[in-house]
Amino acid sequence: MFWESFGSVVLGLALAWAALHTLPGRLPSGRTVYAAGALGTLFGVYLTRSTLGSGHLPVTLVCAVLVGAITLSLLIRPRARRNIRSAAAQ
Repeated sequence: MFWESFGSVVLGLALAWAALHTLPGRLPSGRTVYAAGALGTLFGVYLTRSTLGSGHLPVTLVCAVLVGAITLSLLIRPRARRNIRSAAAQ
């Protein structure tokens, strides 16, 4: 259980790092993103382990990363809208 949790936190931090470098202007502060990634994957491990039981380490970690990615996707801000009008509207 300890190594599953530790591995999920490491994967969550790696996922948060990738999200910060992929979408730099659309996420809140780095501290928030790293915390959400780590806590999301921890929740994913807890959820998957309580559903499947012990002995399914690869599946547990994959599901933890999926839950972490879903958690991080909730932090993405929409793009800034540009007010571009067509020539016919002007």
